[in-house]
Amino acid sequence: MDMKLELIPLPVSDVDRSKAFYGDTIGFHLDHDVEPGNGMRIVQFTPPGSSCSIAFGTGMGNNNPEDGTVKGLHLVVTDIAAVREQLLARGADIGEIRDMGGVKYASFSDPDGNTWELQDLEGLAKG
Repeated sequence: MDMKLELIPLPVSDVDRSKAFYGDTIGFHLDHDVEPGNGMRIVQFTPPGSSCSIAFGTGMGNNNPEDGTVKGLHLVVTDIAAVREQLLARGADIGEIRDMGGVKYASFSDPDGNTWELQDLEGLAKG
């Protein structure tokens, strides 16, 4: 049985601010920004090289950040220092690289407190 995780809905308080953050600051690819009607708006982005996307908007039933934020989403990278530098250059507020015994992490948050971890497993592959 195959199970593919392909979409993660994120709660956001300001769709346009989040669209700018994920597109301009983080560099995710905008898949679509549609308004199918009845006050619904769906914005979907995909990280470069990923088959899993994120979606947020209005009228989706998940756009209330006070209900809780999504914590610890992982973006697996092969060169954490290079990716971190690229995100810093784009204006992202990203933490220092932490080596957790061969696995390296660097954290950032979106404007609504959804948290992300860059994860580099290179140390484990060499070990």
